[in-house]
Amino acid sequence: MNTTHAQALVGMLAVLGLLVLITLPALTGVVHDWRVDRQIRAARQEREAQERGERSEERKAAGGAQKSSSKPTEPSTATWYAEARRSKKLVSS
Repeated sequence: MNTTHAQALVGMLAVLGLLVLITLPALTGVVHDWRVDRQIRAARQEREAQERGERSEERKAAGGAQKSSSKPTEPSTATWYAEARRSKKLVSS
């Protein structure tokens, strides 16, 4: 192996080393995001399973009586607007 081959080998190893240094943080970020997404998905499925269990228990406790709605209600636009104005007043005072 002569000097030219040695320099080419060192140059190639340097380029590969820089490539690894540049891509490693991105790859670790992707792996971290996958793990977090998996944890969020598992928590969501667990919560949905608990909600389904609670609903079936409520139906059993109610004796089959029909409720007006099993979904929680959301505040009206007027309520939302009033709460936003109150919070702005608290900030400005």
